Amino acid sequence: MLGYFCRTLTATAALLALTGAAGAETVVIGHFGNPTPMQVAASEGKFAEATGWDVEWRKFASGADVIAAMASGDIKLAELGSSPLAIAATQGVDLQMFMLAQVIGSAESLIVRNGSGIETLADLKGKRIAVPVGSTAHFSLMGALVHAELGSNDVTIMSMPPDQIAAAWQQEAIDAAFIWQPVQEEILQTGTRLVGADETAGWGYPTFDGWVVNTDFAAENKEALQAFVRTVDAANKAYLDNAAAWTSDSPEVQTIASYTGADPSQVPAILEGYSFLPAAEQAKPEWLGGGIAEALKSTAEFLKEAGRIDSASDDYTPFVTADFLSVAK
Repeated sequence: MLGYFCRTLTATAALLALTGAAGAETVVIGHFGNPTPMQVAASEGKFAEATGWDVEWRKFASGADVIAAMASGDIKLAELGSSPLAIAATQGVDLQMFMLAQVIGSAESLIVRNGSGIETLADLKGKRIAVPVGSTAHFSLMGALVHAELGSNDVTIMSMPPDQIAAAWQQEAIDAAFIWQPVQEEILQTGTRLVGADETAGWGYPTFDGWVVNTDFAAENKEALQAFVRTVDAANKAYLDNAAAWTSDSPEVQTIASYTGADPSQVPAILEGYSFLPAAEQAKPEWLGGGIAEALKSTAEFLKEAGRIDSASDDYTPFVTADFLSVAK
């Protein structure tokens, strides 16, 4: 009788577990598929485990595509670059940035084709430059052109998603490209890095990727979003605490390569091209505590002057919140 009772309890528990899993809310999370530490956690199902969501990861080719999906309500949570975020906020898309994904450095760069005759920024005049228009890379490119005192009419800017840039490069249809990883490493095989986003940031054009969320969804899922923050933060800390051990043959890098399609030999260098900030640091005034809103305002004002958007808002603080970072303090 006792055995029957125990078996019944076990069966009931299993049924409840299955029912709970089946009843979990499906949440589609947009991302760019960049080789980053959080991809390890994603591949291991840690986000679903922490949040209780049935997580579906959806890869997007550009920030413009993410904005469209967020504006339509197709997705509620996504990774988004600073330049398209400034555009989305200016357009009044219902979203808030609640966490930095990464600060962009040399992971986004202007690569020039070997033999193109381009050795300095001034040599870009008259050349064909590919970039995903509206992206952080596009913002960095415009900053580089301003720094070189070149106007948009001095070059031919060709709007392409990353995969098309790789194809156009192979066909020698473009002279240069401002692009992120892993396409950057691919075209570097026959090209040279002229300038990185770390340098354009020093010229007054900083870029970063952030995690954004629909405001109503955030209000209804506060604990789950805090769990999301903790999961990203733990993944980043695992890398920051022992970055030297993340070599091409390490389990972490092998996982990232398998999950993103990147070449394992290139992943360590790609990771070095980003800055991953602990969540506790992100809450400081220079970041989500105020600095990010100012950066978005400056970005929007620059995009307006460049003719990319019609107007810029006076205040971008409603589109940034540090509330969900409190779990890491």
